[in-house]
Amino acid sequence: MTTLLVIAKEPRPGRVKTRLTPPFTPGQAAQLAEAALADTLHAVAATPASRRVLVLDGTPGPWLPPGFDVVPQCAGGLDERLADAFARCDGPALLIGMDTPQVTPELLTVDFADCDAHFGPAEDGGFWAIGLAHPDPALLRGVPMSTSMTGAAQRNRLLTAGLRVHNLPHLRDVDTAADARAVAAVAPHGRFAARLARCTAVARPVTGVDSPPATEPTSRPAAPR
Repeated sequence: MTTLLVIAKEPRPGRVKTRLTPPFTPGQAAQLAEAALADTLHAVAATPASRRVLVLDGTPGPWLPPGFDVVPQCAGGLDERLADAFARCDGPALLIGMDTPQVTPELLTVDFADCDAHFGPAEDGGFWAIGLAHPDPALLRGVPMSTSMTGAAQRNRLLTAGLRVHNLPHLRDVDTAADARAVAAVAPHGRFAARLARCTAVARPVTGVDSPPATEPTSRPAAPR
């Protein structure tokens, strides 16, 4: 069976989802991050796996369901942290981030019988999932992260190594308020959608019904984190 890895940051104000501010406050952004992480972890918990691991920058909270091993992220760039997560595995492993709360157990149930790697491209040019039948940290180290070409560079690294790559569906990361609304519409019954509805109600301007909406920041590509 596959080891499922989730790489994440502790959802604390000012440390997560900073591009949601504005229109949301740092506290609301952290609440949205916590809801996204909780949805992700519960989807992983419902997926058959030999082991479930949270690779965490920070301290676990009440959002963590039972059944997970928690290990700290190493120092260094994102490529180093992803590589280190795979270095902890001695068999097939699939790694995802905390930015796609719309994931389901069906999406996370992967089979390596006919491939060496699974790759989940993100709509912003990054990737939301990467799976390796034989985890090799060298397949991730040195890949440029958080650019519009991150996904292409990582997939090319796998192909150049001679791996048979199976593509997973494109998913949208939650980085901006527009992303948050789009993802909540895809998974309207999750914790993330419920929290977004509450945060949006609080964030809505109160000076008048004709007040213009808050300006959203421009989207920037990201890889799992």
